Amino acid sequence: MINLLFANIIVDISHEKLDRPFQYLIPERLQKDIMAGSRVEVPFGKGNRIITGYVIEVVDTPCMEISKIKEISGIKKGSLKIESQLIALSWFIKEYYGSTMNKALKTVIPIKSSVKNKDKKYLKLRISKEEALDLYENYIRRKNTVQRAMLIKELTEVDSIELEIAKSKLGVSDSIVKNLEESKIIEIQRNVVYRNPINIESVGNYNIELNPMQRKVADDILSDFRTTHLLFGVTGSGKTEVYMEIIQNIINDGKEAIVLIPEIALTYQTIRRFYEKFGNKVSIINSKLSQGERYDQFERAKKGEIKIMIGPRSALFTPFNNLGLIIIDEEHEGAYKSDQVPKYHAREVAIQRAKLTGAKVVLGSATPSVNTYYKAMNGEYGLHRLLKRANEQALPTVDIVDMREELNNGNKEIFSGKLKQLIEDRLEKNEQIMLFLNRRGYSSFISCRACGKAIKCPHCDVSLTLHKKIKKLECHYCGYSSEIPKICPTCSSKYIGGFGIGTEQIEEKVKELFPTAKVLRMDMDTTKGKGEHENILSTFAKGEADILIGTQMIVKGHDFPGVTLVGILAADLSLFASDYMAEEKTFQLLTQAAGRAGRGNKPGEVVIQTYSPEELCIISASKQDYEEFYNNEIEYRSLMTYPPVYDMMAILISDAKEEFVEIVSRDIANRIEKSNIEDLIMIGPAKASISKINDIYREVIYLKHKDEEILIKVKNAINRYVERVEQYKKISIQFDFNPMMHY
Repeated sequence: MINLLFANIIVDISHEKLDRPFQYLIPERLQKDIMAGSRVEVPFGKGNRIITGYVIEVVDTPCMEISKIKEISGIKKGSLKIESQLIALSWFIKEYYGSTMNKALKTVIPIKSSVKNKDKKYLKLRISKEEALDLYENYIRRKNTVQRAMLIKELTEVDSIELEIAKSKLGVSDSIVKNLEESKIIEIQRNVVYRNPINIESVGNYNIELNPMQRKVADDILSDFRTTHLLFGVTGSGKTEVYMEIIQNIINDGKEAIVLIPEIALTYQTIRRFYEKFGNKVSIINSKLSQGERYDQFERAKKGEIKIMIGPRSALFTPFNNLGLIIIDEEHEGAYKSDQVPKYHAREVAIQRAKLTGAKVVLGSATPSVNTYYKAMNGEYGLHRLLKRANEQALPTVDIVDMREELNNGNKEIFSGKLKQLIEDRLEKNEQIMLFLNRRGYSSFISCRACGKAIKCPHCDVSLTLHKKIKKLECHYCGYSSEIPKICPTCSSKYIGGFGIGTEQIEEKVKELFPTAKVLRMDMDTTKGKGEHENILSTFAKGEADILIGTQMIVKGHDFPGVTLVGILAADLSLFASDYMAEEKTFQLLTQAAGRAGRGNKPGEVVIQTYSPEELCIISASKQDYEEFYNNEIEYRSLMTYPPVYDMMAILISDAKEEFVEIVSRDIANRIEKSNIEDLIMIGPAKASISKINDIYREVIYLKHKDEEILIKVKNAINRYVERVEQYKKISIQFDFNPMMHY
């Protein structure tokens, strides 16, 4: 018996027709060759004219009577087009991260929608030069036709003139242009003008020679046969220079490069460096651009007008036709993980895209994610190290200040005595200061100011999350709960509660203590508008401010040679978030923050203020000792069956009816349990940490297994089951592989 297969096909991927696939029967002779991304020829419309279509998925269920479904005519020959690559990438996201194909397509492929092309109009003669000069003589003698005469004379001397210039310089009106066009004396030509979001003042030429260590790393990456490489370099080691050297080689080979950065805040400094070297071969994409600007950059890339695209996560889907390189700078950053369905991670999707195109992926960081370093240590990724700063400058000296002692000595202020003294010293020397407030995990846990301990789950070694509404502490991994203590269970101190300081309070205190200092604040509130990131950063880079106060966005990748002091406030705040990655995130933040000091000619100094100076991740960060941190952390992950030793999948079930969510969650958990999958670990179902958002109730199930393919099969089985049960079809079920947040 012939196994019938059907292909869902889209015939236009540049507009909103992504919502409207057409189903075709796959003839038996083509069944082995057709897959998601295949370019095929199909009969279309009443006349059955043969057109090109793109297969978005292959299914075994027809959407209508089989007799009404047309058959695919054939496979389009030739090299895999960019559209096919992006559709194949969409299929990978759909399969791996658990979303609909439509959502995956809309994530990957830029849809033109209602964006209008911006064009310039040019005027050109339709008559001969001799006829035009005769007309000029005729018009110039008449009183009301002087502007016509001037325009015609101009067009005998140049091939064309821009309409706006003709209006402003020659005084030509729209009515004159229309009359001359209707008289077939001139014609109007329209050229599409792509919006260019780069607005950089003239810069000098980039002319930096790689040092021997950088040169070796660049050469090794270019010559290594592996797809993926980790560039592990200490802060200030010159990773960007290595990136640019590799990109130059890729461009020389006629290929293109994508450079991912985790924050919009990094765009200004990064684009400036790249623009100095590569000029207008570079463009950017980010969420601050208008819809028209974003669409135009993708069109410029498709037409080969640019060779390098820089931007956050969405830049990964730039439709380059000959992609040779993807760089993910600060690859450890959580910003590379989407918090919307599909919940893809740019790192895995970049590696998949590189496999489709034959490109290389370079992951760069001074504090690699444990996941990436684990794969590098196991030989899956190439590992390349830069262990010294590029200018041979020493790493900054670091002081850890125990804020418990400050409290015992009567100091209840934001700043320790040590940090306050050093700020005064730097201001006297006209040197710059950065003050970083670690707010990740803000107010979600209870800790003691006397001993520095957070209230933890006795079973999971994660902090209990504070639920103010029900006045309880809960563990979101095993369901354990307890009352909120009035005194610290470790030291019996009454100084216990949530942490509640913000950047505004720090700014006020700085201005109070140091009234002559010029202060900038950079956080979500001060960077809402377009260009505000660049304004703050460029002001500080020019030395027009003494102190920059901010959250995570000020410590990621910025290079300010004038900064000689970094103060890290509340270093342990992220340490007590109810998250198995809490120590990793804390180490990364502290190391990155410390790395901002002493990048110029003067030595740097760092003060880490903490209530937990004995925590290993804080000690390791103070020494910038990644290996020490990693060895301890991977041992913990292995013991607790956490990623990367095990893969994890979160299943989030949500609906407006609380009881229904509980029923479905238990049903799914029971079916998983009855499947008796060997070595599968299941936690839950349990209420999500935020159990209700906008009147939608949420429950979560966590699954862990050493083989990610097992988790993908479980995901697919759950999807099939939910589709079969009629009353389950409206409930929301989301999947998140190796989640970087707790639910």
